[in-house]
Amino acid sequence: MAEPEHSPPALEVHDLTVAYHKKPVLWGVDFEIPQGNLVGIVGPNGAGKSTLIKAAMGLLPLASGWVEAFGKPLEECRNRVGYVPQREDIDWDFPVNVMDVVLMGRYGRLGLLKWPSRKDKKIAAECLEKVRMLPFADRQISNLSGGQQQRVFLARALAQESDLYLMDEPFAGVDAATQEAIITLLRELKEKGKTVFVVHHDLATVPEYFDWCVLLNARLVDCGPTKEVFTPENLGKTYGGQLTVMAEVAEALRKDEGLAVTKKH
Repeated sequence: MAEPEHSPPALEVHDLTVAYHKKPVLWGVDFEIPQGNLVGIVGPNGAGKSTLIKAAMGLLPLASGWVEAFGKPLEECRNRVGYVPQREDIDWDFPVNVMDVVLMGRYGRLGLLKWPSRKDKKIAAECLEKVRMLPFADRQISNLSGGQQQRVFLARALAQESDLYLMDEPFAGVDAATQEAIITLLRELKEKGKTVFVVHHDLATVPEYFDWCVLLNARLVDCGPTKEVFTPENLGKTYGGQLTVMAEVAEALRKDEGLAVTKKH
């Protein structure tokens, strides 16, 4: 779904710098993404991809710069933004069942001290059905496989009924069936005009999955439509000596762009 004319960017980042223990992890990052796109955030380990997501969510302090969603500071439109953290950031031993986790996604719309209504529970059940986890609604979250846990947190994000989703490595460590379920869901969100940011590692699937791409290695290398910025030249700048362009990626680039790609070792 195309972005309506003159509508503000789904996400705008300006001069974003984030430091851990006074050591910058992201330097002066600037970009803006139109509404209604699937966006892959791509870069090597340690490039600051997860830091970018957390900083955009307001979970990390900024050394400089600012972030806006839909033309407003995040704190003014937080109910329009959904977040799926890395599985490693979640305490899976917390005693809660699948339905309770998904209902947490409704709390931002309930207001202070209000309990989930019948409508909220219906929405939560529908979200679990979309990720094929409704039969597990009463199961303790700790008793699920990694892929099942990931689906539950996707359902929680869906229950927020957001317009912008920030997802930190949702494809990491999941089986093929879960991966297919996730990308199908992301495409459905895009068709509804939603914008989805995904930290992603599998270069071979970037041209297939994402229509926009953010290439990052502490600094922004490039940002734009995937067909324009996901090039061998930009991948070389992003990964440097770490990059081995896989045969699948090279073939995908040849098909999409007609580019001559030299495989590097």
